[in-house]
Parts: sequence; C-alpha cells; structure tokens
Amino acid sequence: MTYMKKILGVTAAVAMLLGASACGSSNNGGTAAKSTQAIKLTVWGPSEDQAKSSSWLPTMEKQFEKAHPEYKITWKNAVVSEGDAGTTVKQDPSAAADVYMFSNDQLGTLIDAQAIGEVSDDAKAQIKKQDDAAVIKSVTGTDGKIYGVPFTGNTYFMYYNKSKFSSDDIKSLDTMLQKGKVSFNLGNSWYLPAFYTGAGMTLFGKDSATAKDGVKMDSAAATDVTKYLVDLVKNPNFVVDNDEGAGLAAMQNGTVDAIFSGTWSASDVKKALGDNYAAAQLPSFTTSGGKTYQMKAFYGSKAVAFNPNSKYPQAAAEFATYLGSTEAQKAHYTMRQIVPTDKSLASTYKNDPAAVAQNDTIANTSTLQPTIAAMGNFWDPCKTFGTAIVNGDVNAGNAQAKAQAWLDGYKNIASASSSSK
Repeated sequence: MTYMKKILGVTAAVAMLLGASACGSSNNGGTAAKSTQAIKLTVWGPSEDQAKSSSWLPTMEKQFEKAHPEYKITWKNAVVSEGDAGTTVKQDPSAAADVYMFSNDQLGTLIDAQAIGEVSDDAKAQIKKQDDAAVIKSVTGTDGKIYGVPFTGNTYFMYYNKSKFSSDDIKSLDTMLQKGKVSFNLGNSWYLPAFYTGAGMTLFGKDSATAKDGVKMDSAAATDVTKYLVDLVKNPNFVVDNDEGAGLAAMQNGTVDAIFSGTWSASDVKKALGDNYAAAQLPSFTTSGGKTYQMKAFYGSKAVAFNPNSKYPQAAAEFATYLGSTEAQKAHYTMRQIVPTDKSLASTYKNDPAAVAQNDTIANTSTLQPTIAAMGNFWDPCKTFGTAIVNGDVNAGNAQAKAQAWLDGYKNIASASSSSK
C-alpha cells in the first residue's frame, strides 16, 4: 500500500504540474514573467542521434532551450536504443532517464513498471493532429490513455526490382512468383504471421490487448494458409530469407527480385537495384482452396516518453512532446532519414519509395503488434512452427494437425492470464 500511495502521489504531482503548465501557457497578455529554473534532464536515445554535437538530439535540445527561456537546462545524454528502453528503464524507474525513446511493443512493460507518463492534454492534441488512428493506437494503453509521442512507424514492407514487376504485378504475390524470384523470412516469428493475420488470425482479441482471449483462428483457414506456405517453400521462384540477411544478399548478387524488410534496409537495397529500386505495401495471395487473402505485417511505432519519476516532470513532458513535434520530425528525417509519422510532412518524403511504402503498409496492409506482456509468449512457438514449414516437417498431409497444434499451444497463455486475474 505504501508503494501505491507513493505512485499515486507522483501521478497527482505530475497532473498538477501539467495542469499548471496548460494554464500558464494561455495567451492572456497579463501573465507575469517567469523566473528561470535551473534543471537537469537525462535523455536516452540511440547512438546515431547523439554521435556529434551537431547530431539530431543535441540540436533539438538547443532549439528547445531557445523556445523555453524559463529553464536553464543541464543535459545528460546516454545511449540506450529504442529497443532496449523497456528492459533498461524498468530495472529502476526512479534512476532511469527523464526522457527516453522506446519501441511501442514495450508499452505494457513500461506501464506496469510505473515508468512512463501519460501525455499532457497539449501533447494529446498534437498527436491527434499529426497522426493517423493506427499510429495513435500503437501508443495507447489498455486503459485508453496515450503514453509517448510517436515520431516514426515500425513495420516491414516489400522492396522490388521494378524492371521485373509492374505496378499491377506487385498486388499479388502469386503473380510476382510467376515473373521473378521473391524472398521472405518464413522462419522468423515477426514475419510469418503476415500470412495468418491476413486470413483472420487474432492475437488477444479484436483490441490486441485482452490476454485471456489468446491467439485464435478458424481451423479451416489456418490449414488453407499452411498448405499454401508448404507449396510456397517448394516453389523454385521462392527463396527463404533468414535472420542473417540471405534475401538481401541474394538481391545484391542479382538472384532475387523482391524481399521484405523495413527502412533499415533502404540504403543497401537502393545500392543493389540502382535505377530499378522500388518499394510497396504488402501483396495479397491466393490459396489452393481458392481464397484470396491480404498479407498483413505487424506494425508499431517508436515514440518519446517522459518518466513520471523525474524530478522535473513538467519539463520532461514538454521536451518529450517537442521531440515528437512537426519541427523535430522534419529534422529527424533530414538528418537521419527517420520517416515521420506526422501527416503534414508527407511531401517531405514523397519521392522516397521506402518511406511511402512504410506509411502505406501501416495504413493499409498491417495489424497492430500487441503490446501486452502475454505477447512475449507468442514468439518462440511461432518461430518453431515457421521453421518446421521451412524444413519440410509440415506438409500437405499433416498441415491441419500441425497448424491446429500450434494454435492450441497458445491456449495456455489465455488460461494463465485468466487465472492470474
């Protein structure tokens, strides 16, 4: 109880500070000049954003200071990547950074650790103006509150050789396989679900946030898709990608015409394809049972959060909001090609195939990657199942039994979640 009282006290203090900030920011023409407050803010982010004094993060800090003369800020920056933030912050939230960048799949962990603050009303208004509903959903907790200010999407899409495939060809994976070679990482549990979620698989309910609902899919559809993948592996025009980048290597040596990856591969793919470089959202596929399904990639976002345990929660919240602002997102793209989520910046990247493909995928051919803790139990069984398909252990004869056994294995997640309530 003592711990909970402490947390409630911190939350109330943050709310009061943010409320005071909202009142103080109104333009009433009669507000007295504020005194300068000396503060210290620790900020965590990836090394690429802070490698030099002219890098994105130090530059944004200088601009924030100019916009907020009420603060005299001592900055302390440290390298903690977005992917490592959840693990690092929860070790000791009271000693963690005041502001940090995180991948949204860690949202549930950060909320459970009381290490992430709900955004202010001003930040909420900014986010709703900047972002599509899908992006906003990626930083919305199971309580319906928004945590973190998105600054880029996180998903994968399709890179392809446009001398091999037309704009119509790329709408269908099967058409592409008739005209060129395609690579996909079936043994990776982040990629494999694209075939199943597109055919109706749900993870933790329609809201992707109800652990007791587990992982569900119609048995006939699961069998149909699994048989399709068994045939896909045997197709001479299909090349199995892997975590070591076999697909990219094959594209670089000219033996593959399409791969599925994210913006992190853009530079390498562009070098490999030259003038034939192109990218697009995911295609559909048609099974032997005559069903056509749209592939759907997992998507999420990367966002900036403030720590409610900060000594300066108001300033921390304001800086987190600034790092996700239109101005900061535009600079992030200019300096590091970090594709913005801000819709008003679409013209900035309209000639960037990877950026357009990423945002098209999130908008049209994706499904939200669940952020709840139960998702941690999804990955290994999925990887095992995908690897079994690649290795031929799953075939047309046992596809129904193997697919059902895979899905049934997730019932333990649902029952464990129910019993813990």
